[in-house]
Amino acid sequence: MKSTSIITLALSALLLSSCTDLSETLYDRVGSADYGKTPAEIETIVGKAYSSLRGGASDGVNFYPTGEFVFFVSSISSDECVIPTRVGGDWYDDGVYLELQKHTWTPNNPKIWAPWKYCYGGIAATNAILYQVQQSGLSEEASKPLRAELKTLRAYYYYKLLDMYGNVPIDTSYVVSQAPGTSPRADVYKFVENELLQNIAYLPQKAYGRFTQDAANLLLARLYLNSEVYIGQARWQDCLDVCSRISGQLSTDYFASFKQNNQTSPEIIFAIPYDSKMGTIGNYLASMTYHYEQKWALSASGNYQWCGNGIAAQPGLYSAFEENDIRRKSLLIGPQIDLRTGSTIIMPASGNPLIYTEEISNVNEALQNEGARLAKYEDKAGDAWERDYDMVLMRYAEVLMMQAECNVRLNNPAAARPFVEQIRTRAGLSTPETIDLAFIDSELRREFVFEDHRRTDNIRFGTFFGAWWEKPADAADKHTGIFPIPQQEINKNGKLAQNPGYPR
Repeated sequence: MKSTSIITLALSALLLSSCTDLSETLYDRVGSADYGKTPAEIETIVGKAYSSLRGGASDGVNFYPTGEFVFFVSSISSDECVIPTRVGGDWYDDGVYLELQKHTWTPNNPKIWAPWKYCYGGIAATNAILYQVQQSGLSEEASKPLRAELKTLRAYYYYKLLDMYGNVPIDTSYVVSQAPGTSPRADVYKFVENELLQNIAYLPQKAYGRFTQDAANLLLARLYLNSEVYIGQARWQDCLDVCSRISGQLSTDYFASFKQNNQTSPEIIFAIPYDSKMGTIGNYLASMTYHYEQKWALSASGNYQWCGNGIAAQPGLYSAFEENDIRRKSLLIGPQIDLRTGSTIIMPASGNPLIYTEEISNVNEALQNEGARLAKYEDKAGDAWERDYDMVLMRYAEVLMMQAECNVRLNNPAAARPFVEQIRTRAGLSTPETIDLAFIDSELRREFVFEDHRRTDNIRFGTFFGAWWEKPADAADKHTGIFPIPQQEINKNGKLAQNPGYPR
């Protein structure tokens, strides 16, 4: 929670439902003609663009980044999470989550539409506010830093589209006469790279909840780290060079970045601030993972929000952590103690004790207590439905692991060791003698568990396309490495071309 940040100065999210709506008039949302003339007023308006990071809902689809659509799409399609259909049909939802688990999704899957709406809603909001900044009458010197922030924020959304959908429309104008067509993935890559390179120098060096030079450089490093996937050209040294320009530090406590007041963590480079008292919405992931009766494990009075018993860790994830790895506490297993009685909570539907297990017996008919739960962010009695901790998008540990991976890929594992040792020492572990790509992949899985990294890592390491729990090997053409363009968007914009491997 960071109630004094620029984001909470303006909570109205300027969201549109798709790229084909970019021409919609937004004057009523970006302020009156009498507002937005002074630097202070313009900075407040820029805060509205950042509020788009919290997502929204339209057309019957939630696209909150912490919620059951955007986060679920990437995490369930990776080897990290699953939403099993539980006994009685709970969470079946027409099989859309099972499609994500098994990599059998289609362009009509509504969950795949959610990240698209999230990103293009943010792009539309940013374009609108860029237009207002340009029309404000501010001098070039005064407006340049504001425009740089907005363009970097827009580049963040385009990076996510590049990663998830590959070939997408690029539009940078608030006034659009016609819907844009699809741009090839290589062009989207180049657009993101250019936007970052041209604007990083004008960004603030320090700020919370805003794009700083460190945050923008980390986004650029992500682009180079995955360059071989995106454009078929490895850029490991470029990634290393950018990482060397990023300042930061590890928190001594791994979980400091995930506490209720995590804005104090020195490790966070970029986060989405939330404050329920200021009206922020969408931050309720914890309520999507725990069993319905979990409230009694957190409060003897039941002073905790209802939970939906949905998303869980895939079997094997908990066991991937060594027993003395403190990061293992990111997953919750075992008996849940009723604070009223001191005994294990009893599940009313079955009369059985609530004991979370790592194993899930049947993805199509899982028991209510099966599956380790997502417990990385701090929970406490009295939590509202809308949690107050900030959602971490970037932290310094990622910079260290990027440098370790790139050095290994450049056949210099000895240079990787100092970076890995910092990560492992904090986790309470020694570093093994051999540091190879298999080890880096496993360490990434542990360090960034439930932080929306895993799908991208799976693809970069090639593990995304193989068989794993309740998922057969993907098709030989590996078209699942990008999602299909949502059919709902193609229906609205005939210029959009469907991605290869998917029905048109």
